[in-house]
Amino acid sequence: MSVSIDITGLPPERIHVVPSPLAELGMALHALSEPGHHPGLRGWATSVAARLRPDLADRLCEADFLWRTTFSDVFAPFAGIPGGRALPGATLAEELDLLDKLTDDEFVLVALEFTCQVQYDVEASSPLHDDTARRRALELAAARGALQERFTRRLLQDPPVVRAWFRQLMEDCEEAFFAEIWERIRPQLAADARHKTELLRRKGLAEALAAVSPAVALDDEAAVITVDKLVVGRTATGDGGLVLVPTSLGWPHVMVLHRYGWQPAITYPVSGSGPQAPSVEQVGLRLEALAHPVRMQLCRHLARTPCTTSELADAQGMTAPEISRHLSVLKKAGLITTRRRGRYAQHQLELSAVVRLGSDFIEGVLR
Repeated sequence: MSVSIDITGLPPERIHVVPSPLAELGMALHALSEPGHHPGLRGWATSVAARLRPDLADRLCEADFLWRTTFSDVFAPFAGIPGGRALPGATLAEELDLLDKLTDDEFVLVALEFTCQVQYDVEASSPLHDDTARRRALELAAARGALQERFTRRLLQDPPVVRAWFRQLMEDCEEAFFAEIWERIRPQLAADARHKTELLRRKGLAEALAAVSPAVALDDEAAVITVDKLVVGRTATGDGGLVLVPTSLGWPHVMVLHRYGWQPAITYPVSGSGPQAPSVEQVGLRLEALAHPVRMQLCRHLARTPCTTSELADAQGMTAPEISRHLSVLKKAGLITTRRRGRYAQHQLELSAVVRLGSDFIEGVLR
């Protein structure tokens, strides 16, 4: 599964790497709502949450579904500007001005992303004018709870009022905590943008994308960018451009904006934000490899000490070829390493890879 961006005919001058203060504010709000997703920001999130004014904390709770479970495109309004070539603003105020340029129909659609609309990358009917779409939006919102339903009713009844409310909320967040952290991380984001732009100029798009994330790849022959994700989606740059948005607060998320009719954009964590994540395929291989009871038992042996194939066969009461087949599956999944010691090849569990899958498993095999 992946999201693909058709870049046929896209010239280098229409590819930009630009930090976005509004997108970074969205990431900050997500980290505040889901500190478990961002353990490196847990201390910051605790500190900010402790000093939020009660009225601001209450208003954030009213709309946290815009950044908690889904990252709404209200945080990337530049992509919705007609022509597909607008860029993020240099300040939060400039980006909120871009948000004000979206039509009420566009704002409502992006603000309703929490309803899990499946037709994200195809043209959707506006619930402001289509009764069927309106009923469906209200049904989906009601299924998500009273807050979402109340927000959706307000949004559908008076979009301008909700838009003004949202802008004020973002401005109050800037004053309360975001201006401080933006001042601190802006130089890092600007430096990363300069580095990626220079890579793009000197070595081409493939090299620049490889530096963005191992999850992003370019098929130059097919003129398609593929982003490894557990979703399927398609978009194209057409006559517009492509924007790469670095984030300091967003690790491990790599997000692809592929909304119908909007300019494609990839938001990626800057280097050094966290460890490199395996591909979706690799995660699948690891989970499949560990699903077999014999391979679980082999992991238990190999977590304690390196073993040869013969030693494992004796311990399991199996033949060496049978053990070799299981070891091959574990090795393909990147869960064991093999080193030669004289005449013998010894296998050992790759603890760093297993730990990232979950502490419950590693505690089980070491129990």
